[in-house]
Amino acid sequence: MDQLLAIRVLVCAVESGSLAAAGRQLGLSPAMAGRHLRALEAQLNVRLLQRSTRTLTMTEAGQRYVERCKPILAELEDAAREVTDRDHALRGTLRVSAPITFGARRVGPTVARYLAAHPSMQVHLDLTDRHVDLLASGVDLAIRIGELSDNALTVRRVGTCHMVACAAPGYLQAHGVPAQPADLHRHACLAFKGAVSRGDWTFIGPDGHRQTGLPTVRMQADNMDILRTAAITNGGIVYGPDFALADALDDGTLVRVLTTYRTTSLPIHAIFPTARYIPRMVRDFVDRLSSDLNGESNGAR
Repeated sequence: MDQLLAIRVLVCAVESGSLAAAGRQLGLSPAMAGRHLRALEAQLNVRLLQRSTRTLTMTEAGQRYVERCKPILAELEDAAREVTDRDHALRGTLRVSAPITFGARRVGPTVARYLAAHPSMQVHLDLTDRHVDLLASGVDLAIRIGELSDNALTVRRVGTCHMVACAAPGYLQAHGVPAQPADLHRHACLAFKGAVSRGDWTFIGPDGHRQTGLPTVRMQADNMDILRTAAITNGGIVYGPDFALADALDDGTLVRVLTTYRTTSLPIHAIFPTARYIPRMVRDFVDRLSSDLNGESNGAR
């Protein structure tokens, strides 16, 4: 008896609900599938399934055995995929979800490099500031910014972004420059709605004293580009990640405020739908993104 094949028959029969269906999946006749199952039970000297003409029911021993065998079969499948990945050029479709502003400004260049390196690959980039269900949406990986609350996620940290408080020169000329975080309560503040990390609008003084809180907000939005535009047009003081505001700071349309205070940093994570083997097409993309982000962070202001 091929014990590994017999175990596959057992697991497939449990998952599909019949020996006939298991046989079809494995290229076996119903009679041959049944023979493999009986041989496995004989070898183990235990009944694994209660069988009738219409139903299959696991015994207690069968349930324990299947639970132990499933991870073993998954590891074998992953090992086979890894060998296949290593020996073949990448081809297929990579589905990535990322926040809108971050995706447009930081993920796009990585996608271009990735496609140039792998001519047979396609990338579907879904930009949304809402968290997607990776399994339900068929996404291979998602990029999320901030501390993660779900410890069950399979993650890899790929970079860091730094928070910045800034405003247009015209706004500061009309309303004054805040000297300390408490002064923000007298200003129009522009805030990102639904931030994933606590500690919004956090400032750390020269003495290490940490001031955390959200001042009175005149405008909230779930998109950083909208807040950036509002700030540029003298709408108020915006607090957001450097990747969303760097170009406006570079050309002087926005200027930093509270520069004697340090702000917080947020981790950037790649999230995977499973802890099992991560395909090479996904790993290669994440490696490139991490390289790109860390290269940029070395020159962060």
